Amino acid sequence: MPKVRHKNRRLTLVSLLLLATGLWLGQGYVRNRLSSPTVALVLGGDAQREEFAAQFATAHPDLDVWISSGANPEYATWVFQKSQVPLERLHLDYRAVDTVTNFTTLVDDFERLGIKSVYLITSDYHMRRANTIAAIVLGSRGIHYKPLPVASERPPESLIRSLRDGGRSILWLFTGKTGSELAQLTSKLPTRP
Repeated sequence: MPKVRHKNRRLTLVSLLLLATGLWLGQGYVRNRLSSPTVALVLGGDAQREEFAAQFATAHPDLDVWISSGANPEYATWVFQKSQVPLERLHLDYRAVDTVTNFTTLVDDFERLGIKSVYLITSDYHMRRANTIAAIVLGSRGIHYKPLPVASERPPESLIRSLRDGGRSILWLFTGKTGSELAQLTSKLPTRP
């Protein structure tokens, strides 16, 4: 009889652990859905994203737009002026060198400014990876996000890229380094003939 009790205890503990995990994930999901973003974060890499953001900003006049390593400042300014978005609402940041650093270079600024929720604008094929990074980097500061994918003709990026950048985001949480420094360093090494 004692073996049955021991199995029941183990099953109860596992059930409670799963329930607690589900509740924790669920409350994060609900809070994310209920929060109203105060800014839009645009990940650079495609001019269509900035054009989409300018149109979105026109429809949401109280929203500031942050563009991380997007097109050159002249083009970005022109796109937003053409859409009649006041340039005071436009924040251009060119510190990022890749998708992970799109988030890590801005998250402290967002936290300092009291930003608690953002719209995340990037191409649809890029959204899975951006979601992975956002959940880790923005989530580490209690900042919620709502994805706004920009339609494209490209197939989704591979799961491997999402996992790699998720790992780099976790590395950043513990060390403050994203690993992009290694990629930049290795790109400068001479290639074999």
